[in-house]
Amino acid sequence: MPITVVATMTAKPESVDTVREACKKAIEAVHQEPGCDLYSLHEADGTFVFVEQWADADALKAHSTAPAVANLFGTVGEHLDGAPDIKMLQPVVAGDPSKGQLRP
Repeated sequence: MPITVVATMTAKPESVDTVREACKKAIEAVHQEPGCDLYSLHEADGTFVFVEQWADADALKAHSTAPAVANLFGTVGEHLDGAPDIKMLQPVVAGDPSKGQLRP
């Protein structure tokens, strides 16, 4: 069963460009990870939001210990305004199923 993750990181005002570039660099590697169905980055006012979908729990577990993640957090750690907020979500499908849920 696919797993959806939303991870939010807020950059210190002077570090927005550094965090953005580190996130963009990580994306290339993460897209190559087995089981990565979606790994997209969004930004608003220095807050970066990854919307992720993983094929299953094993793929997500492998991602959490992958080099790309370690490199990302190693690079951005001191540039963040607080700890990242990472949530694993369960779908609540309503309305038109083709528009009310992420698809692998």
